[in-house]
Amino acid sequence: MPLRPYFEIDGVTLYHGDCRDVLPELPAESFDMVLTDPPYLVSYTGRWGKHHEPIVGDSDPSWVHPAFCEIWRVLKRDSLCLSFYGWTNADIFLGTWKEIGYRPVSHIAVLKVHYGFGTYARTQHATAYLLAKGTPQRPVQTFSDVLVGELPSPLVHPNQKPIGPISQLITTFAPATGLVLDPFAGSGTTLIAARAVGRRAIGVEVDERFCEVVALRLFQQTFNFIEQIEPPQQLELTSESHLVDS
Repeated sequence: MPLRPYFEIDGVTLYHGDCRDVLPELPAESFDMVLTDPPYLVSYTGRWGKHHEPIVGDSDPSWVHPAFCEIWRVLKRDSLCLSFYGWTNADIFLGTWKEIGYRPVSHIAVLKVHYGFGTYARTQHATAYLLAKGTPQRPVQTFSDVLVGELPSPLVHPNQKPIGPISQLITTFAPATGLVLDPFAGSGTTLIAARAVGRRAIGVEVDERFCEVVALRLFQQTFNFIEQIEPPQQLELTSESHLVDS
């Protein structure tokens, strides 16, 4: 059965499903960049877990190898994949990436303006590896490997990233006419940032609650609305005219 988008707007397409099922339906070497924030394998609950279900796949590492094999297949030669990861399971992620063929070329930290909670130290940053397939062209302008961004409020996803740093990463590493992939779309920040800087993008999200969030955020971006999105269990998506019938 052909893939049917959950949502489409202005060169951005979102699919609802497991990326291990969706990516095999996409052509090989069709993406100019991958930028994604997959589950960290930490069974995260925290404050979010008091009101929300855990992140799908956050307790099971079996998806890591098959998912990143498919990401490798659909990524063009001499292109880059930037992936956040759970630092407590860095060995799983880095070992898998190297086994598949990815070559780490940089390590990026995204700082939050405000501290989070922590047992031994309070969390203020997220880290990502910049992974090369082949030998990507170096960017015309480089930047610090530490980026700072302010998160929106309220958060609509426990691992939500600020749009500013994500936009900068896409502008730097995806060509102006490029197609960006996020196989773990979450709250849709990669898709929103790609659209804001004039790139086409495709996202995949397994949890339909967050597909609704992504659709509403993209719809609001169309009209430059200030984001006032409630967490998924309270979300009411009124913009059904932009949804693709399932």
